[in-house]
Amino acid sequence: MILLKDKLIHFSLFFFLVFSNLIAEEKANIIKNLEKTNSIIFDFVQITNELEEIGECTILFPGKMKCFYKNKKQKELIINDKKLAIIQKRYNKIYFYPIAKSLLSNILEKEKLIEIIKTSEIKIENEKIYLTKKNGTDRNLTVLFNQYNYNLNGWIINDSYNNKIIFLIKIKSINEIIKDSLFKFPN
Repeated sequence: MILLKDKLIHFSLFFFLVFSNLIAEEKANIIKNLEKTNSIIFDFVQITNELEEIGECTILFPGKMKCFYKNKKQKELIINDKKLAIIQKRYNKIYFYPIAKSLLSNILEKEKLIEIIKTSEIKIENEKIYLTKKNGTDRNLTVLFNQYNYNLNGWIINDSYNNKIIFLIKIKSINEIIKDSLFKFPN
């Protein structure tokens, strides 16, 4: 009986060490891929409280993102370092918000994103790697990566109004030359 217990303890320890190494390797591969990435152009599906929107986005690291929504409001979202603008062309309206308190700023700054990758809980499911950073509040951030090529696949956040936002992406191109002028706010 004692011999069986010893074998079980050794097997459990071996399994734990192998699993820990696999997790560390997955995170290292994601970071290595991310460090080589300067820009991403992708199609997206955004689901907020069961409302689904689609469109196209461009991310330029660090801190820039522009999205065109395919909807009747002709909505655009522009993030340029410290500010976020939501533009509704159909109604000729622009709303500005500070980006600093948004969880989205953690995704657009590589250093912050790498820190999240290093310190997050990991789950692998359906060919995706889910990395969840818990903030001790309801405002958790989960970043998704492809299990095979380690590319960004999207994110899940709870915004400051406790809306769950699922943002899934399908990359069209990586490391295209993108001009800063794309992220200029309209007058």
